[in-house]
Amino acid sequence: MSFAWLGGSVAAIDEKASAAATTRQGQLTKPPGSLGRLEQLAIRLAGMQGEEKPSLEQIHISVFAADHGVAAEGVSAFPQEVTVAMIANFAHGGAAISVLAKSLGAKLEVVDVGSASEPPELPGVISARAGNGTANFAKGAAMDEGQLVTALQAGREAVARALAAGAQLFIGGEMGIANTTSATAIASALLQRPAHELAGPGTGISAEGVSRKAVVIEQALALHKETMTSPLEVLRCVGGFEIAALAGAYIAAAQAGLPVLVDGFISSSAALAALRINPAIAPWLMLSHASAEPGHAAMVEAIGERPLVDLGMRLGEGSGAATCVPLLRLACALHADMATFAEAGVAEGS
Repeated sequence: MSFAWLGGSVAAIDEKASAAATTRQGQLTKPPGSLGRLEQLAIRLAGMQGEEKPSLEQIHISVFAADHGVAAEGVSAFPQEVTVAMIANFAHGGAAISVLAKSLGAKLEVVDVGSASEPPELPGVISARAGNGTANFAKGAAMDEGQLVTALQAGREAVARALAAGAQLFIGGEMGIANTTSATAIASALLQRPAHELAGPGTGISAEGVSRKAVVIEQALALHKETMTSPLEVLRCVGGFEIAALAGAYIAAAQAGLPVLVDGFISSSAALAALRINPAIAPWLMLSHASAEPGHAAMVEAIGERPLVDLGMRLGEGSGAATCVPLLRLACALHADMATFAEAGVAEGS
């Protein structure tokens, strides 16, 4: 395994299907543009799927879980034991994303990329461990090159499973105590923005805790400054196994022509890294929701996409993205099932 595949060619958007969908939108019984972004979503999905009338029946959700050594710096409100406990909660159907996946009829898998302690064998949990959590990036690099390769490959393999199952949309989720600290460090490094502008409460730490988190990140960025000369090195030095897996998944999905719905703050840091590694993947990434984490807006601006909704969410797990699936399905249904002016015998406007 190596990094070579990350720069591979990306699937082309089907411009003929996009054009056909655009023409159809202009013939439906409504004023042009009156369904706003729902029209644009249908046209975009048509180009992704190569179908004039796209559909989203098969949804694949991969939740990547891993722990972070930087938790030792007191940057989270919860102990690391929560990560492995949540892996079990996902498997047993008790987590938010589990409920959402069931409601959507989506395929849900959990990928253990490296929790601090290895969970017992659980239904729907796949082991792709890069280690027992990352190292404390406040003291040294979060991972070595081999671990980064393993984590990126875990995302690629998740996409392969999604494709084998006939997925029409990929959602990546994450779980990992202290991963908002890692995501903030990634964003700060890639955007060249001070950590105090991007750091937020994460799992619910106090204002004092947020300030401490920012200081820890700034010190770590100074420590790794000479090494972080590429987005891959940023992931290696201050990233997390689950964030790297997400980045790998986004690149692999775009290469295979599988549409991606990106979740919130953590997932957007992975998307930002993935875009810096392979900018050609941009057309395949849709941003689902605006996270309540303060640093998300800066990442959204850099990615150049507008989130579909703003519900004040900041849970992670892929929950914000899953919540947006019905919106995409409605866009497809309106596009496919509305009558045209000719079918309805309605006169078109001038």
